Amino acid sequence: MKVSVLGCGRWGSFIGWYLARHNHEVCQWGRKGGKSFEQLKSGKNEYVELDERINLTDDLKAALDFGDIIVISISAQSLRSFMAEVADAADVKDKIFVLCMKGIEIETGKRLSEVLKDSGIKGDKIAVWVGPGHIQAFTQGSPNCMVIDSENPKLVKTLCDAFRSELIRFYYGDDIIGSEIGAAAKNVMGIAAGMLDGGNLSTLKGPLMSRGAREVARLIKAMGGNELSAYGLCHLGDYETTLFSEYSNNRAFGEKFIKKQPFIKLAEGAATAKAMKMLAEKYGVDLPITNAVYAILYENKSPAEEFKKVFSRSTRKEF
Repeated sequence: MKVSVLGCGRWGSFIGWYLARHNHEVCQWGRKGGKSFEQLKSGKNEYVELDERINLTDDLKAALDFGDIIVISISAQSLRSFMAEVADAADVKDKIFVLCMKGIEIETGKRLSEVLKDSGIKGDKIAVWVGPGHIQAFTQGSPNCMVIDSENPKLVKTLCDAFRSELIRFYYGDDIIGSEIGAAAKNVMGIAAGMLDGGNLSTLKGPLMSRGAREVARLIKAMGGNELSAYGLCHLGDYETTLFSEYSNNRAFGEKFIKKQPFIKLAEGAATAKAMKMLAEKYGVDLPITNAVYAILYENKSPAEEFKKVFSRSTRKEF
């Protein structure tokens, strides 16, 4: 396949590397003068070396015209404004869009596929690529499993079959609401896990895994998705890489926040906590762990007190 990858940060650069090494033609776009683009242009960044088969460009129109499939991997909160740039640069109404990014728009509470729809892309031409895995492990040859989801079952099958390899086994998704919400929400749980680590409360990460998946399942169900998606690859299946791994930006952010240490990398879960709080109020769903993370990050509440409230609430049934 001919694939255009828009974005050359951590995940974008890996996706270009991965697809080129598995016999796809790849054009990779980055913003001229941007740190990520300039690093990759030099031949490598901290994650991958630039594959010589990749056509690296800062010309957005050239990248959009190159492939029938467009993979986007940028900051979730930048997607709407970026799609305005895309619309100005080229006619993309016949293109397939694959979102390899996780988040919920803060201002609207919309899933990222909904942001694409607002930008004029039809739902049957939109897919999401989510699930566990860290670039550092993938580039060392450690395999993992991921999921591709869409409103269009044929598109799901086409993409999964085309992109699969011994390094990544893809599963067919059939609940785009659950896949998107679960994938975004796991970053909030990653921040919570880091906060527990930073507060010497790592023994509570087991309950965090159980109760975190349960509250996200409630939200997915309330939004019209399948609550079982919370227990699949998009969410619970991604906990090992997000709640425990040394490579998890969200876990590291949470730990450093508690220790009052600086953290300069992107932790999407911080913004997602705001969006999930909005969705919880809209759909009338109780999200105690999300609320604790929000209160600690944005209301200057005591981490110890907030997690004490979460894990010492009145006795109740588990499910």
